[in-house]
Amino acid sequence: QVQLVEPGGALVQPGGSLRLSCAASGFTFSSYYMTWYRQFPGKERELVAGIFSGGSVNYADSMKGRSTISEEHANNTVYLKMNSLKPADAAVYYCKAFMYGFGAYWGQGNQVTVSS
Repeated sequence: QVQLVEPGGALVQPGGSLRLSCAASGFTFSSYYMTWYRQFPGKERELVAGIFSGGSVNYADSMKGRSTISEEHANNTVYLKMNSLKPADAAVYYCKAFMYGFGAYWGQGNQVTVSS
């Protein structure tokens, strides 16, 4: 059974940092393109960052320079470290695993609130 488990949401002060994690099971984690998306109220989900099976990474312009995506194959977990958070970064954050021809899996999503 495929699972992407993200621990609970977080409240962060403006300018603060946060590391999100997503633990995967039930598929070959190392072969998938692992990504983080976020969704603002009333909007579609948008890509925040991704890491390919070979280790290459990509970031949305809005998060470039303020975030780092990484993964640990030993525990099948992908992380997103975000710095200098702004109220505009508040959203529901989802992890997603994708491999062409095999489909995609989503985590349950977690609310990130940026507020003083």
